[in-house]
Amino acid sequence: MTKAILLGTTGVAVALAMLGFGFVTGSPQTAKADAAQIAQAVSADTKIDRAEVEGIIRDYLLKNPEVLLEAQEALEAKQKEAQRVASLDVIKDAKDQIFNSAFDGVVGNPNGKVTIVEFYDYNCGYCKRAMEDMQALTTADPELRFVLKEFPILGPDSQKASVVSMAFHLMMPEKYGEFHNALLGAQGRATEAAAIKVALSLGADEATLREKMKDPSIAEALSKTYDLANKLAITGTPSYVVGNEVVFGALGQDVLAEKIEAAKAAL
Repeated sequence: MTKAILLGTTGVAVALAMLGFGFVTGSPQTAKADAAQIAQAVSADTKIDRAEVEGIIRDYLLKNPEVLLEAQEALEAKQKEAQRVASLDVIKDAKDQIFNSAFDGVVGNPNGKVTIVEFYDYNCGYCKRAMEDMQALTTADPELRFVLKEFPILGPDSQKASVVSMAFHLMMPEKYGEFHNALLGAQGRATEAAAIKVALSLGADEATLREKMKDPSIAEALSKTYDLANKLAITGTPSYVVGNEVVFGALGQDVLAEKIEAAKAAL
């Protein structure tokens, strides 16, 4: 009987510990309610005072600290799966905005069977390194359509450079790939002046470019991208959408190639 009571008490203690350390989602009020329900589940003849519970929790966690790590990993996995499921709905509902926005540049095969969308910032060091992944993937796969979505999150310089970039794309979409590679691959910080210099080197008329930069639809498109990124839980660059999956971070050419093949298989 004593052993059974101790096991029951320990189970309650661990459950309460999980609640106390934030491993139950929801509000503090919900956590308190759950804790009360757990406590009520103990046999009526089990008497537990606060000091006893706290002592058992402390002793158990000191002897089994991996429990906290396991619980944290389980919570993260659950949250990740929930976000994946939520992203499916966002991608379905915003399909045209993600894959076919008139403001996004396209490299590779514009009529490719599979599309990968990259959210990027011209001042993102990881994006600069990931440019080689884009080039290698589009060279290796003639059926790949690679969409470049402006997502300037690294300050005013990035925002202004993106406005120039989007204006240039509206003017000279056939040269956008060259513009993108030149600005993203350049040394130093991408600024409005640096972006204009690249545009002029590719034949853009400066007066026309500056007038196009004032187009209110550019700011509107950027605002929609920020909102879209928020819905997809994208907070950094580069991030990608491949098929029905969001891929976070510069994971390299091999990982992206695997995602692309999975998207092909799902067609």
